[in-house]
Amino acid sequence: MTLDSRISELARKYRPLAIEILQETIRVPADYVDRPEEAGGDPLCGLSNHEGPRVEYLRAKIVEIGAVEKPEDVGFDTFGNLVWIVQDRTDGIAAADKTVVYYDGHTDTVKPLRNRWHEATGGLDPYDGLVDASKLNKEFLRSELGFLPPDDEWHHLVWGRGSADQLSGVVSQVIATKILLETRELGSLRGVIVRSYATVTEEDNDGGSMMHVKRHEWPGAGADVIPDAVILTEGTGCARLGAVGIYRGQRGRMQIEVEVTGKSCHGSMPWEGRNPLEFGAAIIVEAAERYRKGVDFGKDEFLGGGTRTASWATLQSPSDCAVPERFTFRFDRRLTAGEDPQKALLHVETLESVKKAREAGLQVVVRAPYYDEPSWRGTKADNPQIYPGWVTPEDHPAIVAAVDAYKSCAAPIIEPTTGTGAMKKEPRVARWIFSTDGVGYPVPVSDTSLKVSEKKRWVSDGTFKYPPMLGIGPGHEQNTHKIGENIDSREFDPVIATLARFPSRLRELKG
Repeated sequence: MTLDSRISELARKYRPLAIEILQETIRVPADYVDRPEEAGGDPLCGLSNHEGPRVEYLRAKIVEIGAVEKPEDVGFDTFGNLVWIVQDRTDGIAAADKTVVYYDGHTDTVKPLRNRWHEATGGLDPYDGLVDASKLNKEFLRSELGFLPPDDEWHHLVWGRGSADQLSGVVSQVIATKILLETRELGSLRGVIVRSYATVTEEDNDGGSMMHVKRHEWPGAGADVIPDAVILTEGTGCARLGAVGIYRGQRGRMQIEVEVTGKSCHGSMPWEGRNPLEFGAAIIVEAAERYRKGVDFGKDEFLGGGTRTASWATLQSPSDCAVPERFTFRFDRRLTAGEDPQKALLHVETLESVKKAREAGLQVVVRAPYYDEPSWRGTKADNPQIYPGWVTPEDHPAIVAAVDAYKSCAAPIIEPTTGTGAMKKEPRVARWIFSTDGVGYPVPVSDTSLKVSEKKRWVSDGTFKYPPMLGIGPGHEQNTHKIGENIDSREFDPVIATLARFPSRLRELKG
């Protein structure tokens, strides 16, 4: 049997196992959210910085099913990411000469909104999934979600918070590493090291976990740690274009916070004060006008242009009949490939309305806020909320390897499905609409502290350099974060097959 056919066979064989692990991974927080804290409960279990029970379950399961060779091959890094490593230690190739592939998927979810699930869907629970098929409000689900298969195919669906974002991707990594170990004799791991990450805190701080790895583990690390390629298992399905694409880029984002401090006074005598709300509002208006005119924004043919919009605000005021003391607001700034976050800050800093506020005696501070919440292991992230965009060229060996792996191992086992969001036998190469852990990998080109061999074929867009990245994962983007979130379990097969074949195929292409 060839490597391709064996991987295809095992990917299909292990779909029931993948479903079982996914359902339990979704369910785990139910054991903690209603338990008193003094009895070990946690009402935020499963959310960012509260992933402990979930990743502990995954760690035990990885050992139990043989997704690592030895129990010590899986554990937690100092930030709290679950990391497991597979390789063929008998292939005779030095670790420094091996091709290093990262799998990357996050384990935290957004809030479950459990009562809303019950009210709106009738028969679904965000942790327990389908609890009563006879009470399902199918009309609501079809209006709420971006894509659902025909009714007679609903038995393939796995429901629950995190099913599409991104727990099914993490489970795919687990099954893929199991298959890699079971196909070693066919060459799946020859000359390859796979480092699989189940990351934490992504929903609150995109890529923050990998920023920690980049800052604390990569400097001084050997070639056997620095990636030659990264596969992100965030969902790559599109309700309009089809399920299970191969994605090679995304826009990044950043938060730009503007703090305007004035002088408070009684509202009947505004001349006694300096109103930060009025001056701040002028800043928002000018920023919006400049965006509408396309001033100061980069464009990328593949990802599209950068954007900026006012997204959040808070006001400090003694009363509603006073001039406020301080007005703080944020812009959500989407960064296309090659845009410099420091220049994006400068574009706000140099607005005419900012200058006028300062001339009037107000203090204006423009900054990228820091994310400094401690992870579930107690380690602070401590990174600015800057998440750069990235693009891997379509002709890069990493993309070619992914397409080849899909064609040889995934396409043969894809079951025909129907509708706009169905799977296709031909690989669909595209991009994400939203963000992924990929934003944690870029390094400024000016940073010379990290030494990366040219053999690793990293990408540079002129502003950042980063390992070639791509994505494949179960789930449709339009179904994430919604009531009734789900995946079609048939998507496990092509995702797992592609993940399992990619490392050896990349090694073959790189020589």
